[in-house]
Amino acid sequence: MDFQLTDDQRVLRAATRELLAGRFDRDRLRASVDDPALDRALWQELGAAGFFALRLPEEAGGVGLGLPEAVLVFEEAGRALLPGPLVACQLLAGVVDGVATGEKIAGLCDGAGEPWLWEHPAECDELIVADGGGQGRTGGAYRSAPDQVTCAPMASVDPLTPLARVTDLPRGEPLPLDVPRLRREAALLTAAQQLGSAARTVEMAVGHAREREQFGVPVGSFQAVKHLCAQMLVRAEIARSAVYAAAVTESVLDVTGAKLLADEAAVRNARDCLQVHGGMGFTWEADVHLHLKRAWLRAECWGVASEAEELLAAALVD
Repeated sequence: MDFQLTDDQRVLRAATRELLAGRFDRDRLRASVDDPALDRALWQELGAAGFFALRLPEEAGGVGLGLPEAVLVFEEAGRALLPGPLVACQLLAGVVDGVATGEKIAGLCDGAGEPWLWEHPAECDELIVADGGGQGRTGGAYRSAPDQVTCAPMASVDPLTPLARVTDLPRGEPLPLDVPRLRREAALLTAAQQLGSAARTVEMAVGHAREREQFGVPVGSFQAVKHLCAQMLVRAEIARSAVYAAAVTESVLDVTGAKLLADEAAVRNARDCLQVHGGMGFTWEADVHLHLKRAWLRAECWGVASEAEELLAAALVD
C-alpha cells in the first residue's frame, strides 16, 4: 500500500493553501478575534471551490473525492486557523440543502455526552444533533430549527469559536445518517485540523528561532531551543502518519489513535512554540496563543483523550 501523496493530492493541498492565504490571511485572522461572526462571502467561496461538496458524488454536484483528500483540505484549514463549523458542513453537505454550496451553514451537536456544545450558534441556519452513537452504541440524528433550541451562555477558550450550551431542543425530522460513522469521520477531520495547527506551530517556532538573536547569535543555535523544535517536528510527523493512515483504513481504532496523537501534537507544539518565542509568545499581538486555544478546544471535540486511551487499552487486552 502506497501512502505517498499523488500528484493530484499535492495539487489539491497547494490550491487549498493558496485559497486560504488569499482569503483568510493574518489580517483577517486578527480581525476575526475582535468580530468572530463568519464571513458569508468567504463561506460561499469555499462552497464554490468544493470545500464542502468534496466527497459528494459528481452526479450530485460534488467533487467525487474521498476521505484522504478531505483530510488534506482540513489540514490546511487547521494550519490557517480557519473558523466556523467546517466539519459539520463537510459531513452534512449531502443532507441539508444549501450546505454544499456554502449558501447555508449547518451546525452539528454531539449528543453522546454532556454538555451539548454548539459552535457558532448565531450563524447556523440548521442544527443537526447526533444523539448517542459513540463507540459500540447506536444512535440517531435529528434536525432542529435553531430558533427553537434553548441555549445557555458558554464561555469559549477560543475567541474565534463562539459556543452555546444546548439545554433543551425539540427533536425534529429524523435523518438517515450512520451516526457511528458520522462521529468517526468528525473525529478524523478534527484530527486533521489539529495536525495542520501542529505543523504550523513548528514553522512558527523555527522561523522565530532563526530570526531572534541573543548574545549576537540566533536563539536557534542554542541546544535547548534545537531540542524543542526537533520534538515539535517529531510529534507533528507522527500525527501526520497516523491521520493519513486512518483516512485510508477508516478503522475505529486507527481514527481513535490518530485523534489522540493529533490532539497531543497540537497542544504540546503550541506550548513549546510559546517557549521558543519567549516572553513575546504570551502577548496578545503574537498568534501563538490562538493556536493553543484552538487546540484546547478541538481536543475536547469528538472524543477526548481519556476515552481514546481506554478504548485503545481495551483493544490491546482483547
